[in-house]
Amino acid sequence: MSDQAHEMNTEKRATSEEQWQHNNDAYLEAALQWLRVRLNRLAGAPPAQTPEPTPEPARGGFFRRRETEKPRLALPSADPYAAELEQARIALEKAESVEPPPALNILGSRLGLSRFEQEVLLLCASVELDTRIAGLCARAQQDPHLSYPTFVLALALFDDPAWDVLSPERPLRQWRLIEINQPGAQPLTTSPLRADERIVNYLKGLNYLDDRLTPLLVPFDVVPQHALPPSQDTACASVERTLRLTSGNGTQPVVQLVGIDPLSKQLVAQQAAHALNLNLYRLPAALLPRQTAELETLARLWQRESVLLPIALFLDALDHEASAESADKDRLAAASPLQRFLARSRGIFLVATREIRSDLSPAVHAVEVDKPAPAEQAAIWAEALDGAAGESSQRLAGQFNLNADAIRQIVRTAETEASGGKVHDHLWAACLASTSPRMDRLAQRLHPVATWDDIVLPDEEMELLRQLAAQVAQRARVYDHWGFRRRMNRGLGISALFAGESGTGKTMAAEVIANHLRLHLYRIDLSAVVSKYIGETEKNLRKLFDAAEDGGAILFFDEADALFGKRSEVRDSHDRYANIETSYLLQRVESYRGLAILATNMRGALDEAFMRRLRFVITFPFPGPRQREAIWQRAWPSETPVAELDYDRLARLSLAGGNIANIALNAAFLAAEGGTPVTMPLVLDAARTEYQKLERPVNDDDFRWVGQLPPPEGSVSDAVPEAEAIG
Repeated sequence: MSDQAHEMNTEKRATSEEQWQHNNDAYLEAALQWLRVRLNRLAGAPPAQTPEPTPEPARGGFFRRRETEKPRLALPSADPYAAELEQARIALEKAESVEPPPALNILGSRLGLSRFEQEVLLLCASVELDTRIAGLCARAQQDPHLSYPTFVLALALFDDPAWDVLSPERPLRQWRLIEINQPGAQPLTTSPLRADERIVNYLKGLNYLDDRLTPLLVPFDVVPQHALPPSQDTACASVERTLRLTSGNGTQPVVQLVGIDPLSKQLVAQQAAHALNLNLYRLPAALLPRQTAELETLARLWQRESVLLPIALFLDALDHEASAESADKDRLAAASPLQRFLARSRGIFLVATREIRSDLSPAVHAVEVDKPAPAEQAAIWAEALDGAAGESSQRLAGQFNLNADAIRQIVRTAETEASGGKVHDHLWAACLASTSPRMDRLAQRLHPVATWDDIVLPDEEMELLRQLAAQVAQRARVYDHWGFRRRMNRGLGISALFAGESGTGKTMAAEVIANHLRLHLYRIDLSAVVSKYIGETEKNLRKLFDAAEDGGAILFFDEADALFGKRSEVRDSHDRYANIETSYLLQRVESYRGLAILATNMRGALDEAFMRRLRFVITFPFPGPRQREAIWQRAWPSETPVAELDYDRLARLSLAGGNIANIALNAAFLAAEGGTPVTMPLVLDAARTEYQKLERPVNDDDFRWVGQLPPPEGSVSDAVPEAEAIG
């Protein structure tokens, strides 16, 4: 549609709204005139023959008659108001015959109000619309203190009265159209009636959300400016189709949006609501009142608003955090208000959940909403970068799992921070920065400094490490561009087992890969993951894997045998739930799209099912003499003053790389304390201490140095080690 056509439609719609407002005002004026005539007619009746009772104070500030005395509302035998009443009736019928009809008629049609109920509502609202009505009510009820509408006044005032108007199941009370002030033991029929403020404004043509709901609701004011990616657009079409069908057959439309990404579900909900011309509001389920009366009021108000306005409600019902000890109890308690709200209210509801829940409504339609697929994310990266990303878009999409808004926000941040056209240099760092906060709360982040030159392994194991790093870097090309993702629905993650004795370089290898791939490395703290409470371990692992997938983080499970141990024979409930935890881990490790590294000293303790699902199994052997010599040569940084050392002699010490690193560090401290370079006697002294720590037999001859004297103090060996020690 052109801008000119859009402006013409806007002007036409504005003119139509102005005309309707004019007609509605004319109708209210005619209705109030008709009502005044009826009140004057009723007030003109002769006074009752019984003496007027003396008013007495009543609770609530009102004066009322004694319970034994009833107001007498009678009409004179001759009706002097017949002609005026007929003229007012004709004017009223003419005013309400317009199209579209006045607000009161629309309200009556939508809420099922009878003609008499519409007249009662008009009487209650007229006190707010016309200052003369209160005095006429007092005159009609023959009591100056009864300057308000009552049911008994309405029953006497209008033709064809119906007693069931007092029922709480009838629209006036069910929809909270009127408020009843019934102090003490005052009868319902003589209690003051007042039209709800929201309804009075509606009758005047002001249709806005009830201000009692606004503190709880968050509007989605901005319509998404970008088209949804194809996978989410399909989900959006499914939501639209479901809402149209369920609304058409008169059932309660409840659509459950299932997935782990809140923003993607919000975008799909917004697009679906926009396509159906609905205003969407968001309500976190945690804000639903737990008190039954408050929840009932909220349900009635929302149901009324959903009739008066084209609105839909997005209920964010994602799992809330609860203490481990009472997690199940709290989760059930949190679900109860949501269940009651959906059961007691009507309207269009979009419920965001993590998993399909069948307890929310008997007719829930579930639609899965995921983040954009990797290929779609690559297209979003390219679009946000004006198509200039090229290979960078593919690599970013392959490594980070982000929704569309997050991608565009990262690009804007990178463009703001970059200078001289170096936007791409900032993208990777911006992705890591945006995804790391969630992981930092769940695991310990390691800061890798080791490189390929720092690690010493046999050639075969070294080649496996390089293959592992290459698969992580090239997975987007193989999975998406070469079609493997279409043929495989699981096993797309990359998992590896690092097995070997303590100190053989497993942690350093993980650091090397993280440093090479420029990814964050997180060591999983088992004490923060494993819980004695049933179901808590799985919940902790789920949060961990979900957060890691977004940022492409490398998960390093140290001492993995404690978490990935063999499933045992079921003897009691603890064995059963322990096996459930292991089975859950099997599924998550296989479905995790990032790199998961399991490190263990006890390969045989791992469950065989894990071994089948591992892409790489790399054994870290105890270093032989050649490897130990290479490790010794790289044990000290280049800045450390090191005298000439006998690396062949040091290589004969049967130690792993981690022990060698400890000895090198301790020898450096000894040298710093003595004001000398690192010498063989100092290294051997540190080695003796390490042997004693390991409780190995110590032969003094093995740690005695009888070689050349160390160089003069302050001199530095010409030999410069290549890199830091293995750890």
